[in-house]
Amino acid sequence: MSFALPWLGHDPQAPFPPVAQALREPDGLLAAGGDLSPERLLHAYRAGIFPWFSEGQPILWWSPDPRLVFATDAVHLSRRFRRSLRQSTWIARADTAFDTVVAACAQAPRAGQRGTWISDDMRAAYGRLHRLGHAHSVEVFDRDDLVGGIYGVAIGRMFFGESMFSARSGGSRVALAALARRLDQWGWPLIDAQVENPHLLRMGARPLAREAFLARIGVLVGDADSTTGWSGRFGEFPARELAA
Repeated sequence: MSFALPWLGHDPQAPFPPVAQALREPDGLLAAGGDLSPERLLHAYRAGIFPWFSEGQPILWWSPDPRLVFATDAVHLSRRFRRSLRQSTWIARADTAFDTVVAACAQAPRAGQRGTWISDDMRAAYGRLHRLGHAHSVEVFDRDDLVGGIYGVAIGRMFFGESMFSARSGGSRVALAALARRLDQWGWPLIDAQVENPHLLRMGARPLAREAFLARIGVLVGDADSTTGWSGRFGEFPARELAA
């Protein structure tokens, strides 16, 4: 049986198809086309939808069921890894090297993948969101060396994670855990991790039925919270604080 995937037009404010119409296989594929304008991207994230496509494909939009999420007070680091952080000199900061983090995520090898889905167009799109105050990064430094990072989109009190990388073992884990610790302190309860993978599950991510996910974010994205000034607000987060 053939299926015609809904094709988005030129209006970035036009509604997406209902997420209940998303395919089961591949899980969550909802629509194609449109653009990566800030208006379209913010509209998508508020509706629990995100873009994910490879070079040579049209823009593809997804809303998988279930959705993988982290509770910001429940990111898990192994006992052995936490012990290794007790004498760490690593420091996590926010929004001091956004474009560098995105570029590093684009270049990071992924198991079972050839190339990257973080194309030049995607990098430019999230760069625009960053300059508007909606996309943020957390960077982990060993003195002047960038050893890991994560980036994503913040709306209201909801953080939608996009990608992370390690230049040294554990760099991405520290970035995610430091982000979660700060968000928990700010009263942001969830990080969207999009789709399931074993590494994220080991770190405490859990699947959440799409309907429940949409209900949670429907409240969180409407809450008032500053999306600007993350660098100063986040401050410096010593990795050794994660050892406890």
